[in-house]
Amino acid sequence: MTFISYSQNFEDVLLWRALGHIPNGFYIDVGANDPELHSVTKAFYDAGWHGVNVEPMPSYRQPFVEQRPRDINLTCAAGAEQGEITLFDVPSMNGWASTDAAVAQEHRAGGYDVTEVTVPLRTLAEICAEHVTGDIHFLKIDVEGFEGEVLKGMDFQRWRPWVLVIEATLPGQRTTNHDTWEHLVLPHGYRYAYFDGLNRYYVAEEHAALLDALTIQPNVFDAFITHHLDKAWAKGRDLSRQVKEGWSRIDQLDVHAKQLAGNLDQAQRDYTALQAALAAEQARLAAEQAHSAKVADDLLQTQVQLHALEAHAAALQATVNSTDAWGRDLEQRLLAVYASTSWRITAPMRFIMRRGDNSPANLVKRKAKGALRRGLKWLTSRELLRRALLPVIARSPWLQQRVAATLAAAKSATAPHAHAAPDVPELLRELPPSARHILADLQRAFEQQAKH
Repeated sequence: MTFISYSQNFEDVLLWRALGHIPNGFYIDVGANDPELHSVTKAFYDAGWHGVNVEPMPSYRQPFVEQRPRDINLTCAAGAEQGEITLFDVPSMNGWASTDAAVAQEHRAGGYDVTEVTVPLRTLAEICAEHVTGDIHFLKIDVEGFEGEVLKGMDFQRWRPWVLVIEATLPGQRTTNHDTWEHLVLPHGYRYAYFDGLNRYYVAEEHAALLDALTIQPNVFDAFITHHLDKAWAKGRDLSRQVKEGWSRIDQLDVHAKQLAGNLDQAQRDYTALQAALAAEQARLAAEQAHSAKVADDLLQTQVQLHALEAHAAALQATVNSTDAWGRDLEQRLLAVYASTSWRITAPMRFIMRRGDNSPANLVKRKAKGALRRGLKWLTSRELLRRALLPVIARSPWLQQRVAATLAAAKSATAPHAHAAPDVPELLRELPPSARHILADLQRAFEQQAKH
């Protein structure tokens, strides 16, 4: 299994080489700073270990509480005695917070801004008495030049960490300063094991077997990678997965695009068909509108004609009503005339004075013509008389003309009439033809009115 290192100088790789075989171990981290960045204990916590994190900066407490729920997270400084102490922090540089005023002055001289905050101060012996119940497998101290004060507050006779990891250079420098505090370690039964360029490692005499694991620097046989590389690989794997998913998505989108293209072609065909149908429908509507306009115009003309017919019908009705009244009045007058005494008295005179085919003169004329026709027939039927008269008539031209004229007139008088006299009622025979025509027209008008 590949070990993931979070510490800045691979301290956790060396410690894991010596102590990785211990399950659920216990650690104390003085100057813990951040729960992950440059953390010596993060890999052990992930492996199931737990411990005490001592970090005086209040701003780091919440990340530890959230990310290290199994740990005891103390917001205080560790020193030679209990009380309070001023902490000098460099906001622009993570991990440079120190309780040493001289170190803070050096940071200021280097052009860095330094802030001051007062924090509680406790001894390591007191912290161990309160929170340690078993073995301390390693104690790490990184307090930016304040390591000696921390060691002064530790009771190595009572509390025996198996391995000590103590920062041994001046803050931000390669210059070692272990000579100022190493005399607080070696006399208490600890052996020097290794210097990694930043920290010095010590092993308790009762665990001297761990010395061999701490004599050489971390190397390829430790099978480790940094958490930065692990995250990069994880990010790479995630990116690779995203790329594969992207290509898969692209393939799906390509299929979908082809489907959409097919749908678009079909939609375009449907759209073209709809446009044609719309054009046909518009043409049909235009034709219907033209037809409707023509029908409306015809209807208007029909209405005009109907109004004219109604007006004409009203005029005809008025004429009929007027004619009807006139005819009824005339009829009443005729009936009155027929019923009058003078009409009856003058009947013989009217008979004599009557005109027309049935008048007395015409009757006498017809009688005379009949007698003449019969006379001529009798004369022409007598052979002897015809022979005696013809020579006499032939001698006189004037007599010849008169006989010819008389024969022609007789022939015309004796010819049958082409048209017989109409059958006129007895009461109307004595009326003149014009009066009889008027009465006939009135009779036809009455009959048409009765039909309607």
